[in-house]
Amino acid sequence: MRLISLSLAWVAGIYIGLLVSLPLYAFLLAFILSLVVALLWHKRPALLWGGLCLIVLFSGIGCYQWRVSEPTLQSFNDQGVVAIRGEVDRDPEFEGATSRLSLSAQEIKIDSRWEKVSGKVLIYTKVFPAYSTYGQGDLLQVTGELHSLSQIENGAYLTKRGFSSTMSYPQIDFIQTGWLYSLRNRLAESLDSALPEPQSSLAQALLLGIRSHIPDSLIDDFRRSGTTHLIAISGLNVAILGGIVLSSTAWLFGRKRPTYILLAFGIIWVYALLTGMQPPVVRSAIMFSLFLAALWLGRPQSALTSLALAAAIMVGISPLVLWDVSFQLSFVAIAGLILLFPAFQRWGRKAIAGEKEALTSVANPIIDSFAVTLAATIATLPLIAYYFGYLSLVALPATFLALLALPGAIILALLIALLGLFAPALSQVIGWVDWLFLSYIIKVVEGFGALPFAKYELTISGIMVWAYYGIIVAILSRKRWGMVISRPMAWVQERLGKLLQFTYRVPKRAILIPLLIAAALVWLAVIATPDRQLEVSFLDVGQGDAILIQTPSHQQILIDGGPDPEAISLWLGEKLPFWDKSLDLVVLTHAEDDHLVGLVEVLHSYKVGQVLEPGLEHDTPAYEEWLRLIDEKDIERTIAKAGQQIELGDGIRIEVLHPQEDLLQGTDSDTNNNSVVLRLVWKEVSFLLAGDIYEEAEREILYRGYKLSSTVLKVAHHGSANSTSGQFLAAVDPQVAVISVGEDNLFGHPDKETMDRLGERLGEDKIYLTSQDGTITFTTDGQRLWVEMER
Repeated sequence: MRLISLSLAWVAGIYIGLLVSLPLYAFLLAFILSLVVALLWHKRPALLWGGLCLIVLFSGIGCYQWRVSEPTLQSFNDQGVVAIRGEVDRDPEFEGATSRLSLSAQEIKIDSRWEKVSGKVLIYTKVFPAYSTYGQGDLLQVTGELHSLSQIENGAYLTKRGFSSTMSYPQIDFIQTGWLYSLRNRLAESLDSALPEPQSSLAQALLLGIRSHIPDSLIDDFRRSGTTHLIAISGLNVAILGGIVLSSTAWLFGRKRPTYILLAFGIIWVYALLTGMQPPVVRSAIMFSLFLAALWLGRPQSALTSLALAAAIMVGISPLVLWDVSFQLSFVAIAGLILLFPAFQRWGRKAIAGEKEALTSVANPIIDSFAVTLAATIATLPLIAYYFGYLSLVALPATFLALLALPGAIILALLIALLGLFAPALSQVIGWVDWLFLSYIIKVVEGFGALPFAKYELTISGIMVWAYYGIIVAILSRKRWGMVISRPMAWVQERLGKLLQFTYRVPKRAILIPLLIAAALVWLAVIATPDRQLEVSFLDVGQGDAILIQTPSHQQILIDGGPDPEAISLWLGEKLPFWDKSLDLVVLTHAEDDHLVGLVEVLHSYKVGQVLEPGLEHDTPAYEEWLRLIDEKDIERTIAKAGQQIELGDGIRIEVLHPQEDLLQGTDSDTNNNSVVLRLVWKEVSFLLAGDIYEEAEREILYRGYKLSSTVLKVAHHGSANSTSGQFLAAVDPQVAVISVGEDNLFGHPDKETMDRLGERLGEDKIYLTSQDGTITFTTDGQRLWVEMER
């Protein structure tokens, strides 16, 4: 207890150092007086320890003023262009064509000299080249203007997260990266090659701490269901994972020291290594290791003392860590395991006392998992509400149900990542199994997140946080604190006992038969695919184009990828079989970002047999990355020319109608007017896919005399005013028209006159827009045509 008092005095001194700035003479005077008190009354323990606590308190004040004497980024906000060197402390987050980098500053250039600086800056930059170049652990030099957080809408939230400045679209120069992060990236690529989306993104978050590619909709479900800690790099994540691992190893190998403790210790540090040894994970791993050490020594009650001492040392090394959200979550989550977990575990074990040994051996790990979840959730509840402004009312059941699949998902993800380095085929087979675990977690999170009462937004003050922990301490300090909730626990105990007895009495055949039926249904659903049908999907990827063609012979062709890597990955993950990460042909109609950016992600993540493009060179980062990946992965590259035909089997063919051998030049837009135009034909049904051509290209195609009549027309250039002329529309003579367009886009697409022209010829009910109808899927047997809309 005395060591805890000294640790608390040290931390309090650090905190006071932030609030007041003592001159040197005042600091020395206070320090000497405290020393005198301790020496004069050393025979009185209370006064002696009071004096020592004062000494440590003033030492903490001095430590803060000494350690934080270097300038901070806030001093340079709104002061013009500056140059900063620092480390990317987390993987970039993407939103459309924009990425966000979190940079921990190390040096700043002042009068041609580099000086030390502290603080975090949030950098907004374009997806390219940041998407393919920068990641966690990279050392960068950025040059631009620092701006205060008060100028942006979510400035208060970013301040709580430890940021002090923002910088928009600076010049970025890469300095170096470490081997650890290179290995982490290779493991991420292994997962990406074996798993579809969003399962791949979830596996990377769970195993490697990379959550930048998880879809925004799924992230929101994690928040609403209160399960964000499962994918966040925080103390709560490590505490829950460590607790589950400790319970599982004790169940598998028994509680004979040190086997199960050493295994838990090793697994936690391997996890820390795989996540890139991020400071939050390292701090949490250290704290959890102290907890394991106390268990090994047979003195679990000393774990709290070790935890307090470790926290004091970390704060002394880096005083600013005291305000780091992940540090606070780490500390209270591990403290929750130390103080609350044993009692919850004891109550659960008592509930099944007297049951058969086989039953208790199965139930104990489940009870321990629930106890870990409950302890960590209760401990971190007020901090989550304070920093993030919401509470999830379903966090406990959602976390518990997700945890049932979490160990299997992580272990299989580790096997996939490692085997992917030297045995990709085997890793993909294991990926089929892990897909089930990951899909289960996703369904649990989405199910709880969809509940209307799942998330409750609220704002609480720091005083309320302290009051909450004060109540917890008061309850824990009572000798018979378990009496406080004895009645609710007795009710739970009674119900749990009845449930276990019922489960045990169920005949084994009654369980086995439904399991076999369920397994058969799962595998039938997996292997069942449409027979003898052609499917063409116009994917809703926002303001851009992406078309997926799936043939009866299981060939898969993707035409364009839209502007958002996340959107195209999600749709491919949904439309393609989960075991198949290949595309036979990828077509880039032209190298505008709203068609190309998503395809770069496709080349990263999928095995592509061949690419087809117009061959018009572009000096853009996205197109340079496209060419680099084609060369790196040795993908066959074909330049599209009018007259080419691609046979897809079963009589299905793709005809290339444009561009010509001699590309159009001097038009309003050479890039758009040289788009690849394709006609997909099967028996009596055909699709004309017009890219982004203008009227100039339409006249060229008409002049060449190609057969254009088609059942479905993909309207050119998102229905703009300079496309889909009356003459071209008459030549195509479609029965149905589809426009790929983003909702409320800045270009005013589709144009009213174009829509009127289409309406007069087809009728308004035969015109489909992805902005209104979502993804639009056509299915045909060559004679008939069916259409399905997402919404």
